[in-house]
Amino acid sequence: MKYITIKKWSKYLFVLILVFFAPLFTALADPPSPPDPGGSPVSGGGTPVGAPIDGGLGILLAMGAAYGGRKYVKARIDKKRKLNLESELCDADPK
Repeated sequence: MKYITIKKWSKYLFVLILVFFAPLFTALADPPSPPDPGGSPVSGGGTPVGAPIDGGLGILLAMGAAYGGRKYVKARIDKKRKLNLESELCDADPK
């Protein structure tokens, strides 16, 4: 007859406890739900709580304008450098 040692039995018990009690600890770790806003816009109970729409849109437009301006200025600088390089090559070209 094969006997289970205490060390092996304690490993099985630990795994069994972990499997059964781990979901309980994760359920307790959830934050509480937010309070009720006080009504819906359909029933007219209270003012609904929500995020403003314009907050991110203005920032997005400003960042897009800054990025476009930077690309435009960089393109002009590159064009000037290219023209200066071509003019230097034409002037230095010995015939």
